[in-house]
Amino acid sequence: MFISETQVEIRYAETDQMGVVYHANYLIWAELGRTQIVKDLGFNYAELEEAGYLSPVMDFSIQYKAAMRYGQTATVRTWIEEHTKLRTTYGYEILHEDGTVAVTAKSIHILVKKENFRPVSLKKVDPAWDAKYAEAAKNQN
Repeated sequence: MFISETQVEIRYAETDQMGVVYHANYLIWAELGRTQIVKDLGFNYAELEEAGYLSPVMDFSIQYKAAMRYGQTATVRTWIEEHTKLRTTYGYEILHEDGTVAVTAKSIHILVKKENFRPVSLKKVDPAWDAKYAEAAKNQN
C-alpha cells in the first residue's frame, strides 16, 4: 500500500483556549496530505485546475482519538482508499510523534469541469493519473 507522509509543526494559532488543536485544523492538514500524495505520485493539482478542472470534497468524515497540542509535530499519513470512475476516496491518519493516532478520517472527491461543475472521469482528463490512482487503490486492499 502506498502511503504518503507529511509533517506539520503545530502552531499556537492552531490551538483553542484549552491549548488543544482546534478541530477544523485537521481538515486543513488532510488537504496538505492530499496535496502531498498527488506530488508523491508524480502529478500536480494546480496544473489540473489550470486545465479547467476542480476536485471538490463531496464528503468528509473524521474521528478524533487523542488531542494534539502546540509545539508538537503531527505526521499526516494519506492513501488512496478507493478510486472509481467518478469518485476518489482518500484515507488519513494523523499521528503524534510517538505514533499514537490522534485522528482518522476519509474524504470523498469527484472531478468536475470548472465552467459548469459537471462531473468528468479522471481517465478522460489524465489517463496516467487515473491509472496511478487505480493502482494505488488496488494495492490498498
